[in-house]
Amino acid sequence: MIYPTGADYLNATDKRILLFGMSGLGKTYLSNMLRDMPAAQEDKWFHYSVDYRIGTRYMGEYIADNFKREAMKVPLLRELLMTDSVFIASNITFNNLAPLSTYLGKPGDPAKGGLPFDDYMKRQEQHRQAEIAATLDARPFIDRAKDIYGYRNFICDTSGSICEVVNPFDPEDRVMNQLADTLLMVWIKGSEGHTAELVRRFDRAPKPMYYQPAFLHAAWEEYRAQHGVTAVDCDPDHFVRWTYARALAHRQPRYAAMADWGITVTAEDVAQVKSPAGFDAMIASAIDRRRLQA
Repeated sequence: MIYPTGADYLNATDKRILLFGMSGLGKTYLSNMLRDMPAAQEDKWFHYSVDYRIGTRYMGEYIADNFKREAMKVPLLRELLMTDSVFIASNITFNNLAPLSTYLGKPGDPAKGGLPFDDYMKRQEQHRQAEIAATLDARPFIDRAKDIYGYRNFICDTSGSICEVVNPFDPEDRVMNQLADTLLMVWIKGSEGHTAELVRRFDRAPKPMYYQPAFLHAAWEEYRAQHGVTAVDCDPDHFVRWTYARALAHRQPRYAAMADWGITVTAEDVAQVKSPAGFDAMIASAIDRRRLQA
């Protein structure tokens, strides 16, 4: 690890952290807190959001083109677009990733907002490539944040699907090696109670997500067979709800393997952090705990 001991981390003039884990356990909370807390310039944190980078740098054109495709179905908007009278773009932010989620879509009945499965898988592949590129971009952004803005501390807020696009079981995985060589990888680990709450939250407001192709194909076949539906009358929201609970179990061992490249903190630990000093103490303690267990 880039910080062998908790003291090494606390004494570092440049702190570099990568947070990973299931969505909803505190990655963005910690990142926002560190970014927004008043501090001297040398103590400020640069917040790098992988999801934001995906939605702007790598999938921004796909998202905007999808908006335009829908707008072209409306005669008034079609005329305005054809004459360059209106401009359509997404307004994606760190805290509002709806344009990206909407573009990814859900497979199933088009009358319920579903996509043909092949189109859905095409967008999933676009996301996979974008997520790998955006995650690797963290390293040059460390230098950019320091050279341009004077930020010495860097927090990388990863996508919940990072475990789907890396192979943490492979010691030669290029993404894992770059991340581990550049940042301290921190897993925010949830309990069974957190998992149940995330499922309930997702059930109330299902959203598109990225999954590995083999997992998705298997889920698609199993769901349709189990519920007796075809590709065109499948309820998109019900399918993603059904898939999400299985995905959490599928991801858990992958997150755990990623944690072997770094350290682990719990969602309960994160909930207690209210300041950068509290964050630093949590990280230093986790480093020393990992060192003693080694």
